[in-house]
Amino acid sequence: QVQLVESGGGLVQAGGSLRLSCAASGRTFSLYAMGWFRQAPGKEREFVAAINWSGGGTYYVDSAKGRLTISRDAAKNTVYLQMNSLKPEDTAVYYCAATRRGLVYSRTLYDYWGQGTQVTVSS
Repeated sequence: QVQLVESGGGLVQAGGSLRLSCAASGRTFSLYAMGWFRQAPGKEREFVAAINWSGGGTYYVDSAKGRLTISRDAAKNTVYLQMNSLKPEDTAVYYCAATRRGLVYSRTLYDYWGQGTQVTVSS
């Protein structure tokens, strides 16, 4: 069992930066790949980025490449999403999730989810 708690969301102007954190509990956290998803109002939850259990492999949606960086600190049981050059279209609730299936982008393949953190980017 893995419990996930996101933090770090907020209101930021376009062009600004935020770093989201996802704190995990559970003895087997290090065996899970972690992903970040987001859901804008009226839209489906979409994949943003994923990182494997060792932190040596990452996978991004095309729109995130170059602006968003996923990382993990195994000692702190925490995954991060650094978001730079934010745009109004990045406004969404951001969720972290855990999977044993490696670097996957389908939300149906993730086993555990956090409650989400709101990111709002003003123009």
